[in-house]
Parts: sequence; structure tokens; C-alpha cells
Amino acid sequence: MPLSRPTRTTPALLTATALIALTACGTSGADTGGAGPGSRATVEVRIPDPGNSGVLALGKKDGSLDKALAKVGAKVRWTGSAGPFAPAAQAMNADQLDIATGSITSGITSLARRPGFKFFTAVAPDGAGEGILVKNGSGIDSVAGLAGRKVAVNQGGTGEYLLLKALARAGVPADRVERVYLRPDQTAAVFNAGKVDAWAVWSTYSVAEIGTETAHFVADGAAIGSDNYSLNAVRTAFAEQHPDIVKALYRYLHDASVQEKKNPDAYLNVFTDAGPTAVNGRAKEVQADFTRKGGTVDPIRPDDIRRFRNVAAFYAQQKVTTTEVDVAPHLLDIEKTP
Repeated sequence: MPLSRPTRTTPALLTATALIALTACGTSGADTGGAGPGSRATVEVRIPDPGNSGVLALGKKDGSLDKALAKVGAKVRWTGSAGPFAPAAQAMNADQLDIATGSITSGITSLARRPGFKFFTAVAPDGAGEGILVKNGSGIDSVAGLAGRKVAVNQGGTGEYLLLKALARAGVPADRVERVYLRPDQTAAVFNAGKVDAWAVWSTYSVAEIGTETAHFVADGAAIGSDNYSLNAVRTAFAEQHPDIVKALYRYLHDASVQEKKNPDAYLNVFTDAGPTAVNGRAKEVQADFTRKGGTVDPIRPDDIRRFRNVAAFYAQQKVTTTEVDVAPHLLDIEKTP
């Protein structure tokens, strides 16, 4: 469950996610003041706007997030909008953003460059909400049926990982399937127009499609054996300067995610129940069901790291990355943070 559940549907959710439109910042308040009751300045934590659903959306609306952060001398500055992790990683590297959410798959491809961020929380792979989506009546009733077909994926991210993992498990050579690289927010129209035969996708986008009752997973994350964790990342310099703020943010996200899992409806349509960012009807039921089956925001533990390494090794084997990315140096043990 990502840090935010933005537009149209999500534990993560959203409908048309644009590349993060971040405000161009110079030095932020995050690096100019200390934290804590005795500090001279309140520290600003720059986080993408969460949209209409999810833990952060409710925290923004009811003020509970700022209340929690005020205890460590901080407050949120909402900036841009939640979206793909790759541009968010670039924004953290450029000192334009302090916190972002992404998958381990997109995280590994971003770590293959020169990262200026670290991951500090993990949410277990979403066995129910991600997978290979096909249209009802498509004639594709197994992963093997994808051979000779076109499948939409986001390059180097969750979609490409899910497709390659599904094919490997089914014993289908990757070159038997044509990968069509598309931005996630551009794919629904292509999928619904029949220009691709399937879509490797996660709950941010799958909820709306499944909610129309015209599409279904031919294999979900559980069937695929996905190790695709959702992670929260923090800008490295921010984590070094304000470990108490990062720890307070973790506690807030953990506690709120536990409550969201128990009562997902309370975290949907936080600001409006109408329009393109709202989730209604069957899609709302699907989203709530995915959230109940999903994980909570937790510390990164040794078994998680082992599975991260599995993903990194798989990506190298499949030539998504040129080398096997070492994830361990880019992880924070939030339980040991001062």
C-alpha cells in the first residue's frame, strides 16, 4: 500500500497520473531549520499531493498528519501530484521532493542510476490488486495464451516485471510476447481500444478496469509469485538531517495503514465522491476488497531484503538492468533510527 492513493481508484489509486509536476524549489525549509520543540524553524517535508483517496489524503483533510509531525517540529508542504516513481526519484535527486512512493521494481531501475534517496518502509506485495489484465471474452485464459500477443507494460517498472515474472513461471520465452511500452496513465485507452491484448498492471489502474466488469486478471500477483513490494523513499540528505521526522512519518503511516485495512471505505473519496478522482459503484467495492487483502506500512526486515535481491537478480537475468543492482546500501532500518 503506497504512501498515497490518488485519483480514480487505489491503495495507491488514480486515474490519469501525469508525470510529477513539482514546484521548482531552491533550498527547502526541510534543510534550513532543526526539528523538535526547541528548534528555531518548522521543518517542511515536501510530499506529492495524495489526491482523493488513501492514508495521506485523509491525513491532509483532517490535519492528523501535520499534528503528528508537529511533535517533531515539522509540517507537510504538498507539492505536485502523486505519480510514477521514476520522475519522483529524479525530483528527490534534484532536491525538489523529500518523500515519495514506488515499487521495488521501479526502485531498482532508479537505483541503477545515481540515487539520492533511500527506502525506509515496505508494504508486502499486492497479491490481489496487481497482475495481467485481459478483456472478458478475449480468448486468453492462461499466461501461456499470451504467446504471440501484445502486452502493455511500463518499461522497467511493475508492469514489465509482472509480465516477465508471469512468463518465466509459465515457461513461456519472453521473446514470444511483444512488450508495448506505455506510460501507465496512457494505457487504459489503448487497452480498451483493443490495440493491445493484455495489460500488466497494478491496483492504481486495475480497479477501474475490473470495476467495469469487462476485464479480469488472467493471473494476479499471488499466482505470478510477485515480490513487488511498495516502498516509501526519503531523500538521503533529509534522512540524515532529520531522522526523527522520518521516524515520526513512518509511525503515522504504519498506524494509519492498519486502520485503513480495517475500514477501507473511510479512506476512499476523501475530498469528493464525484468526478474523475472518485471511486464509486463496483470499482469502490473492488478497491475496498484489495485494501482488506493488502499489507500495512512496516519496517524493512531481513526477509524483505532477501526478496528485494530476488527482484534485482531477476531484472539482471532478464536484461532489464545491465547489472544486478545492490539494494541493501539504499535501505534504512527505521526501527534503529534515533
